[in-house]
Amino acid sequence: MEKDNIKMLINDLRAKRDALSLAHSDLKKSADTWNKIIILLSLVTGGFESAKIQMGWSSNEVKLFPILMSSIIAGCSSIIKFKGFNEKMEVLIQSISLLTNVLNKCRNHSEIDDDILIEYNNALEKLETSLYPDQRGRFLRQSHKNLLSILKYEKTFYDNIAKANAGEKIVIDTDSDKTISKDDININNIEKFHSEDADDVETGVELKIKKLEQGSI
Repeated sequence: MEKDNIKMLINDLRAKRDALSLAHSDLKKSADTWNKIIILLSLVTGGFESAKIQMGWSSNEVKLFPILMSSIIAGCSSIIKFKGFNEKMEVLIQSISLLTNVLNKCRNHSEIDDDILIEYNNALEKLETSLYPDQRGRFLRQSHKNLLSILKYEKTFYDNIAKANAGEKIVIDTDSDKTISKDDININNIEKFHSEDADDVETGVELKIKKLEQGSI
């Protein structure tokens, strides 16, 4: 889709930057899982060695166990190196930084010019070289879904603020877990705030929203 105004560029860059952030988070989670496995296996091996010394175990099976565990740990370390988690995360961090810089420049412009287009195209190239096509599609879909959910929540929030300032009744919609629904804003557990004094209404709304974010109600 052709981007013919600065707002469309900003929204597109936000979505693509978030997609890279999601990819980085997913990659970091995998790397952390493998590192935790290595730490756990190392602790088990160290504990077994200490127990062997204290208990005086000397059978062949006992002697083989540390060798087996060391081989497994070495195998896990080789897998981590083969997958190149650190290198991939570094590439993603550089790409996120580039897209963030271009996004900030777009926010400081009211119209699209040649410099913005050049930097935007460079950012797209960096994105395309940072992720495989299937990964890019998966994380972009998730990013678009998250941004739409945020925009929907923001619209509801500012609509309620406008109603509160006008002294009107407002509705805060939450799901069954007392949080804003990720996919949609469902009309459940409705609570209404109304006061003849508009300032009192606005204060009550702000306190309610703060409590909802903290999960205290």
